[in-house]
Amino acid sequence: MQNFSKNQLTMSILMTPSMANFSGKVHGGDLLKLLDQVAYALSARYSGRDVVTLSVDRVLFKNPIPIGTLVTFLASVNYTGKTSMEIGIKVISEDIQKHTVTHTNSCFFTMVAVDENGRPTPVESFVPKSADEKRRWENAKIRRKNLLKENPI
Repeated sequence: MQNFSKNQLTMSILMTPSMANFSGKVHGGDLLKLLDQVAYALSARYSGRDVVTLSVDRVLFKNPIPIGTLVTFLASVNYTGKTSMEIGIKVISEDIQKHTVTHTNSCFFTMVAVDENGRPTPVESFVPKSADEKRRWENAKIRRKNLLKENPI
């Protein structure tokens, strides 16, 4: 059995015609739903709890995603608070016939672990180890500070 990282997740999905907008590209709403599912899967795995989406930050649609491409979501836990986790997601679109890869989207989800009654519950603190994890942690702290300044809880 493969050893899985508790704080990272990779998921790939083929973009099908049912996801097309009127221009024949992947509809933004379909992509947002997939992003939320990826954030849920990673944060639920990390916390061992059910989770809910608190916020979505900076979904930047850099490049369109053609139907028929393989999309890979690279997700990581960037930061943990008392009950929340910031999940960073990078989206890569791969033309499987031409063997080309394009970075199409990046975003940040804040997910909150909840107990059986739907109340926020503590999560394990994430301790960044690698240089990338430490950079993501520091950037996430800044985003969290700005979010709380704009929207005090």
